Amino acid sequence: MRRVESEWQHLRLEASELSHPWAPAYRSLIEAAYAELTLRTLYPFTSHWALRFSTTTRPDLNPTGPCLTANSDGTFGVGRGFLTPDLGLFATPGEAVARAVRELSPGPSQLTDRLRARQRSSGTTQSSSPTLSTSHGERCQLRSQSQHV
Repeated sequence: MRRVESEWQHLRLEASELSHPWAPAYRSLIEAAYAELTLRTLYPFTSHWALRFSTTTRPDLNPTGPCLTANSDGTFGVGRGFLTPDLGLFATPGEAVARAVRELSPGPSQLTDRLRARQRSSGTTQSSSPTLSTSHGERCQLRSQSQHV
């Protein structure tokens, strides 16, 4: 659980320190994804600056759901394939994140519902980050899983 939150914090820090022309769009995508509890329960990773999610942590990633990208033209892509926005191009990172969440099969969202219920019953608002043991959704073909560790 700590590894998931630690990786999210690493991605957020890395995004905040980038100086590329596309860095503001990338930062906003990372922050929008982090703000979505359903995605925050998954292990985030990047490859070629595409944001992906896994039901397990490194070194044995088990990718789930679509890839998200921040494009140089200010749009945000969501796709089933690596860097292929076949699920749409969006004007805002929030729209892209919402589309990505809709592509997840019931596994992660059911986990999120249980997590929210547990938080309500215990009176906590802090996110814990469990991982799943099985894959849900389609896999993207990854060329490099460890490029941006």
